Amino acid sequence: MRTVIPFAIVMVMGAFASAQTLPVPPAITDPKQIASKPNANVEQSQQNLSVEKLYMTRQVGRSSWSPDGKTIVFVSNISGRNNLWLVPAEGGWPTQLTVSDQRQTAPAWSPDGKWIAYMSDYDGDEQWDIFIVSPKTGQVVNVTHTREIAEEYPRWSSDSRYLAYTVKPKTSSVYEIDVYDMLLHDVKHITRGTPADKLNDDPLWSHDGKWIAYTQQQAKGTDSNVFLAEVATGRSSLLTPHDGEQIFHCNDFSPDGKSLLVTSNAANGHDNVGLLELASKKLSWLTNDKWEIGGGNFSPDGKLVTWTANVEGNTDIYMHDLASGKTAVLPLPKGVNGLGGEQSAFSNDGAHFLYNHNGATVPGDLWVYEVATGKSRQVTQSLVAGVHSEDMVEPFLVHYPSREGKWTISAFVYVPYNMVRNGLNAAIVYVHGGPTSQTQNSFNRFIQHIVNQGYMVIAPNYRGSTGYGKEFQQANLFDMGGGDLQDVLAAADFIKQTGFLDPKKIVLMGASYGGYLTMMGVTKAPEVWAAGVPIVPFVNWLTEIQNEDPVLQQSDLATMGDPQKNKALFEDRSPIFFVDQIKAPLLLLAGGNDPRCPQEEAQQVVDAVKKRGGTVELKIYENEGHGFARVENQIDAYQRVSGFLKAHVPPADCNCSLN
Repeated sequence: MRTVIPFAIVMVMGAFASAQTLPVPPAITDPKQIASKPNANVEQSQQNLSVEKLYMTRQVGRSSWSPDGKTIVFVSNISGRNNLWLVPAEGGWPTQLTVSDQRQTAPAWSPDGKWIAYMSDYDGDEQWDIFIVSPKTGQVVNVTHTREIAEEYPRWSSDSRYLAYTVKPKTSSVYEIDVYDMLLHDVKHITRGTPADKLNDDPLWSHDGKWIAYTQQQAKGTDSNVFLAEVATGRSSLLTPHDGEQIFHCNDFSPDGKSLLVTSNAANGHDNVGLLELASKKLSWLTNDKWEIGGGNFSPDGKLVTWTANVEGNTDIYMHDLASGKTAVLPLPKGVNGLGGEQSAFSNDGAHFLYNHNGATVPGDLWVYEVATGKSRQVTQSLVAGVHSEDMVEPFLVHYPSREGKWTISAFVYVPYNMVRNGLNAAIVYVHGGPTSQTQNSFNRFIQHIVNQGYMVIAPNYRGSTGYGKEFQQANLFDMGGGDLQDVLAAADFIKQTGFLDPKKIVLMGASYGGYLTMMGVTKAPEVWAAGVPIVPFVNWLTEIQNEDPVLQQSDLATMGDPQKNKALFEDRSPIFFVDQIKAPLLLLAGGNDPRCPQEEAQQVVDAVKKRGGTVELKIYENEGHGFARVENQIDAYQRVSGFLKAHVPPADCNCSLN
């Protein structure tokens, strides 16, 4: 058990007159250099890496400090549901605060300490309500109680009287910002009349409670602005006027209320961090790099700011002294390190801040960093007995060229221990969703399980992924299922050349947009795949746009165009029209309450494949939405996937039979 790690703060950069240079990890470009490590202690089908064991490791989610800094509230599925738990900031045994069959998230502790606000929906339908719970008595109150309206991400004013949050009616594509008065029990609309192709997000209170800063983003995801609203009048002013498409996002108010910490790609097409003066609207850059830098928080005294830097899927945390211009990187373990705290990562006294760490072989846990000493202590323990980090594999970072040669594609490759380079093994191309997302060097329970069962895995960051700049992220606009699919096919080309694989034993698998690309792959390149596993996919752009949540509808229209004017494109990129090309057996999983990719999308595939006599299975989890939140459903889903793969694409040396 890890408890305390001494950290020496490392100074990495001075004032930002010149470009920041972050260290870049080496990547393998020759498939033959991919190797399997020997490990005499790990065998295929090891029980401690079973689906049941791995999915009983705890998942630790969003968090918030108590005002006195002595306690942390966090979300965890320790009980099998995502409920709220309390743990001493010094570490210790956590106590369950809320008990509910519904998932809960985004806890925010009120500054007076009396309440914790959070959001909860109904069987995964994303129709969120705002609740408050007393940390002393466990009393729960539904504040909004609007079944057909979603209210999300509550934020407290400094006097604890008001809650700001985003609000969206079920049939609307627009998020507005409201403020709830805890004393008078009435609602004030901070924004209203926002156009259908825009939405408002992330309301931030000034410390005097007079102002709320927020981000307004375009449906296409390529342009956004920061606004400042006067709470008393509801009047908003634009803080980031600009020409062309650029991203601006507000992260935190300075304690003196004179500036905002913001993240923007306006400098060089990559996300960087700067200070925005409210009076002059002048933006002063704190970073200037070509990776994904994300703003964090001001320290309570306003002397420090934090940010994170995502370099090739590994994320580090930085602390910057505004007076000296010096920046410290925390020497945390390799993986994904993120700032915790729903309203701030810093405790109120500024002595500590909260972060979470996870890596390829360790699930996410909360840690507390002591600013004065540079020491960290772990406050949650996610691993369960019998699951050992040393039995899991670290991935290789690889680069390969896109098929037309324009892009370098980054991917993670996982190789089972003791795998023989004999051309007989099986592999999975594991496709992330989004598409504006990224496979990172983080803990993936299913990948660790299936690698232990004898499958190599490659997880590509195809064009459209985040983390590699504006141009790369926008490279699949109006080309969904085109160039990005080619990048996925190139991932299969790469691992075939390692010498480990039987080229006829490659599986395509992904969820959400990854499920869509899985369906595109098995229809557009059917000869490549031995099996396909689309999870919560959509398969028909025309029906998807008709039936999905209005916010996503606006996004899809903005990124694919008009379905009537571009009908030929919509049909060409809808795998349902090419089901007759499928050769691989399919397993589809769907959520009964999914507002993003409705279950009818998966059902279309099943009906069409069965009609032509193909092999297809479908499991619908009626009490789930787009993501399967209940532990028993997670276990069932991935047991099905594991069994399906062993039956249809058995790994080498597997005594599996087709049932």
